[in-house]
Amino acid sequence: RCQQLASNLLHLLPQHSQQLKRAARLAPAPCRWNSGLPMNIGVLFVPQQEAWVVERMGKFHRILEPGLNFLIPLLDRIRYVQSLKEIVINVPEQSAVTLDNVTLQIDGVLYLRVMDPYKASYGVEDPEYAVTQLAQTTMRSELGKLSLDRVFRERESLNASIVDAINQASDCWGIRCLRYEIKDIHVPPRVKESMQMQVEAERRKRATVLESEGTRESAINVAEGQKQAQILASEAEKAEQINKAAGREANAMLVKARAKAEAIQLLAAALAQQHGNAAASLSVAEQYVNAFSKIAKDSNTVLLPANTGDVTNMVAQALGIYTTLTKPQAVKTQDEMPQTHEDSQSPATEVLKAEQGSSS
Repeated sequence: RCQQLASNLLHLLPQHSQQLKRAARLAPAPCRWNSGLPMNIGVLFVPQQEAWVVERMGKFHRILEPGLNFLIPLLDRIRYVQSLKEIVINVPEQSAVTLDNVTLQIDGVLYLRVMDPYKASYGVEDPEYAVTQLAQTTMRSELGKLSLDRVFRERESLNASIVDAINQASDCWGIRCLRYEIKDIHVPPRVKESMQMQVEAERRKRATVLESEGTRESAINVAEGQKQAQILASEAEKAEQINKAAGREANAMLVKARAKAEAIQLLAAALAQQHGNAAASLSVAEQYVNAFSKIAKDSNTVLLPANTGDVTNMVAQALGIYTTLTKPQAVKTQDEMPQTHEDSQSPATEVLKAEQGSSS
């Protein structure tokens, strides 16, 4: 009761927290409320989940079971009443130092059950107080083995370690610890601020990492999209070129080829006529002269033959080249058609005479 009153005052009056904490630590351990020992009237009715320890003339006699029981008055005396229900004990708040020298204020809740009423009655004077003190000392020793971060992460293992340590010591008391739960852990204000800063930094780090991963995924998606777009565009261009080559350009090439073939046939027919070779020789001579006139326009470097001034000689050379190329055709034509007197002179001689007359 004193400890509960001190805890309530601690929450109501924070300005006197240090004094109240000291009073709570000095207060006796909480114990269960008992209405007193029953009197031996010979016939007794023991409630369920209770065990009455009977002494006969000051010596342990037996334990009464729930239900109807008979005792001898004056000789038998009910010395202890043990509850077999699960008992909940509030462990007072205490200070403990962790492995990294951080002072913590920690409290807990202890769950007990009396397994052997004889040992609980004669093994220890106050079993609940003994278990509470054992829980506090065990808690201090276990916290000294862990750092601050591990205390928050390994609360379950810490509770299990405290339960094992209590059961090893309380076996001879006839009490078994079922569970131990840490209610609250109070850290110093400056340590709490540092932990808050650490949490905020960790959150910012995770946010930055997630943002960078999102940017990377976005860039990868954009690059993949551009790659697919380029691939599709190239495939479309390829298909378009194939279609053009198979369609319009192919038809254009066929039309050009037919036109060229017809032009060649017309040219061949024109050359086969009378004085056709002379006209061809004149056309070649004109193209030869025009080619020399365009050389200086296309480039700064001009290569000219040694007899550039002799136009007649140049024309004669061009006609000689053309005559060499057309000689087989001329021979074939002479074999097929009889040569007249007017064609007895060579076309080249006639062109030379015409050129000489014009130059003179």
